[in-house]
Amino acid sequence: MKNELSQILDEASAEIKSHGADLEQIRIKYLGKKGGLTDILKKLGSLSAEERPIIGAFANEIKTKIEELISDKQKELAKLIADKKLIEEKIDVTLPSKQKETGKRHPISQIMLNLEEIFIGMGFDVVKGPEIEYAYYNFDALNSPKNHPSRDIQDTFYIIKDEKEIREDDVLLRCHTSSVQIRFMENNKPPIRIICPGRVFRLDHDSSHTPVFYQVEGLVVDKNITLNDLKETLETVFNVLFGEGTEIRLRPHYFPFTEPSVEVDCKCFVCGGNDENCSLCHGEGWLEMLGAGMVHPKVLAGCGIDPMVYTGFAFGMGIERLSMVKYGIDDIRNLYENDIRFLRQF
Repeated sequence: MKNELSQILDEASAEIKSHGADLEQIRIKYLGKKGGLTDILKKLGSLSAEERPIIGAFANEIKTKIEELISDKQKELAKLIADKKLIEEKIDVTLPSKQKETGKRHPISQIMLNLEEIFIGMGFDVVKGPEIEYAYYNFDALNSPKNHPSRDIQDTFYIIKDEKEIREDDVLLRCHTSSVQIRFMENNKPPIRIICPGRVFRLDHDSSHTPVFYQVEGLVVDKNITLNDLKETLETVFNVLFGEGTEIRLRPHYFPFTEPSVEVDCKCFVCGGNDENCSLCHGEGWLEMLGAGMVHPKVLAGCGIDPMVYTGFAFGMGIERLSMVKYGIDDIRNLYENDIRFLRQF
């Protein structure tokens, strides 16, 4: 029986060396319930009491050796597979890496951040407020009369609107950041020097208007503030933003929350006002940039600020408008189409 066990070891060893891929089948063939070694062990009962433990121990040695041979072969095959995988999947570190395109700030964000830096350098604070606003802060506190066209549902995005009458507690999407100025003046006393950047909403949609756009509005309130202070402030801003020597002019206008009110134009910095065929100003020589004026006494008084002691100026400019002028963009919708070919220019 020892010879049979030795023969099983020799046969198993030969098969393991030559048929390594079928190791599980080899194990079952020799060590399984119906395997060769198991068949021999079933014959132990026919042996004498003296022979039985000797053959049993020898059979266990054979079983252990076969298991070790299978385990060693498995390790050998695993190493071969790993080595092959390393060769097939090796990376040539000397090859150039895949280049990732570096992103840039959107032109609107560029202008917004530039303006914030300019005004902060002039001593202004940056103040922000809610985009969903009460009609009181958006209209009434800014001296907008009940019959003002901007209060119509055709011009303003209302969330809650009384259909029978115009109310101060109607809720809407703000159409300017002037509401932030009102909230700030209610809770802070002069001197005040702030800008209010943010997103605003109006029912406009064409080549120069979008329903959602960005503004920066400014407010200064103190003793002896004049229209000349407004002009000097805006001249400083435009000289930094568009370059030294940029000229501005003030034209009379009307806004319900300022008195007097002005429109601010900027001398065309492409042709300097000397080219009738200029692609930017179209020969007019000036570019309309923003609205401004001295804060209306009623607005100051409504916020608890004595207009007999304090005066102030306010202005509001559209960021998209500034972007279009600075970068020569002829259609505001290009700023929102997210065309990488367009945005890559900036």
